[in-house]
Amino acid sequence: MDFDHDARTRELLGPLEAFMDEHIYPNEDRFFAESMELGPWAVWPVVEELKPLARAAGLWNLFLPDATHGAGLTNVQYAPLCEVMGRSHLAPEVFNCNAPDTGNMEVLARYGTPEQQQRWLTPLLDGEIRSAFAMTEPAVASSDATNIECSIRRDGDEYVIDGHKWYTTNATHPRCEIFIVMGKSDPDNPDRYRQQSMILVPRDTTGVEVLRPIPVFNFHGMPDRASEVRFTEVRVPAGNMLLGEGRGFEIAQGRLGPGRIHHCMRLIGLAERALEMMCRRTQSRVAFGRPIAEQGVTLERVAEARIAIDQCRLLTLKAAHMMDTVGAKEARREIAMIKIAAPNMACQVVDWAMQAFGGAGVNNDYGLAAMYATARLLRLADGPDEVHRNQLGKLEMRRHASAGPLEPRSTYVATWPTAPTVPAHG
Repeated sequence: MDFDHDARTRELLGPLEAFMDEHIYPNEDRFFAESMELGPWAVWPVVEELKPLARAAGLWNLFLPDATHGAGLTNVQYAPLCEVMGRSHLAPEVFNCNAPDTGNMEVLARYGTPEQQQRWLTPLLDGEIRSAFAMTEPAVASSDATNIECSIRRDGDEYVIDGHKWYTTNATHPRCEIFIVMGKSDPDNPDRYRQQSMILVPRDTTGVEVLRPIPVFNFHGMPDRASEVRFTEVRVPAGNMLLGEGRGFEIAQGRLGPGRIHHCMRLIGLAERALEMMCRRTQSRVAFGRPIAEQGVTLERVAEARIAIDQCRLLTLKAAHMMDTVGAKEARREIAMIKIAAPNMACQVVDWAMQAFGGAGVNNDYGLAAMYATARLLRLADGPDEVHRNQLGKLEMRRHASAGPLEPRSTYVATWPTAPTVPAHG
């Protein structure tokens, strides 16, 4: 695998970094202020002002490998671009490359009917509306998605949805117009992975109630407007079903593979920026007679952070390469590895940066508290660490199962000469 950026990536990387310098970083203070002061139920003007500039610069929908709708980039080509966007909480939405809209657009592009694509995909691609993905539930351990209790029941030409969801990203956004809801349409199916379906539910449908924004480490709305939603006797046309009844898990796997790797790409950028901030801060602060940067513990943490970030980057690029060449299913081992490694790495690097900043590291004056909240949340989002470790362990065991029990290398027993007789001293 060639680790150099190809011509297409270099063509986009320069303008992207220039846009970040000119428009994203200078507006971060305003973004944080608007997110806190206007709250999660409002449109944040700075985002809407920057979107047309990003689109005019050709930095729009870079995530979508389908050239008909997006930039047509491979995962390997997109990785360094996504990493740059991950350096700022403001950036992904400005470039229309933010979760959960990216995953929902991929679902609609891959599984939606022409009518569904025209009604929902086109305005999402144009950044005119937002969307939500409703899967996780408060009443069950959603780390095992077969536990989902939300009901999707056929009634003539309609489906009726009843359920209680939370961490439904984007639901409080005023421009959120469509939900992709996962629920059980066939709870008695003996195949647990054929019980679930995904269905499109317009936000303004009777019975859809957004109960509240959910704070993540007391950040309401930022970075992703986590929300709690109830669906009560919600009726939608039968044509809103995605792909067909019982195909929810199939869609979920197609959606979550790219979503997971995008999160990891962004986390690498976030950790890279935290490391840069830690280096700059410790060089300008003096404690006990010399710069903090010269203290042994600081140098050790900087070195460990450098190693950890580069390890995750290489592992993510390998996963991206495999997704491009053999598909997400064959790359599930590598995807599981990065989904475990990247959030834990980012948590550690940001934690070290917070420690180096002292009190300023935890009050979000420098954005480090928000960085940590994001990294810590992603140890749960798209499957918790424990689930991915369990899957990875099983895959690794399976690789070596056919070899049979391990036998001793040899049955040879060494025969040593007897000890020489030592004459007695008389």
